[in-house]
Amino acid sequence: MKNLGYIFIGLAIWILSSCTTNRFHTTRVYEIDFSKFKTYGWLPPVDSLSKDYYNNDIAKANIMSAANKEIEARGLTYSKENPDILFRYIAIVNNKSRLVYSHPTYFGWGGPWWGWYPWAGYAYYGPSVPIGKQKVRYGHIILEAIDRNNKTVIWQARGTSEVDAPEKAINALPNLIHGIMKEYPIKSTK
Repeated sequence: MKNLGYIFIGLAIWILSSCTTNRFHTTRVYEIDFSKFKTYGWLPPVDSLSKDYYNNDIAKANIMSAANKEIEARGLTYSKENPDILFRYIAIVNNKSRLVYSHPTYFGWGGPWWGWYPWAGYAYYGPSVPIGKQKVRYGHIILEAIDRNNKTVIWQARGTSEVDAPEKAINALPNLIHGIMKEYPIKSTK
């Protein structure tokens, strides 16, 4: 019975590790004190290659509402008149390919089943080798902060996730924006 528990734990870890996760990258100008910015505004989004995943009213509304919530949680207030800092976003969806690998072959002894048994040992046969390519579509949301006075980008962060359906990609935008804004130099107060 104890071994059955190990099998379930191993299976759960394998399933969770095979799930896609969001990846985040950021860069900034380190000499700038971001706490001096009190108000923010928006620039129009940069025209991008979003293949209609993020190029619709629902996606735009989800991006803007999630970003506004995250920005305001960092102590900034929206202002149409002379904001201290300007934000804009870029949405990109691109196609890539990745290698698909075979599973290594395991065999063991000590019982009527193939597999690893702690009381009997195991043997390993064959490495995991590439057997083909799989097409994958990635969605990227890039948020940029621009200093209004000198009109230069002072912070940029990108969130990337694997997308396989437009509806799922659009519904996942608030989580992606939340992860992007975790990279902002000022942490959330909420």
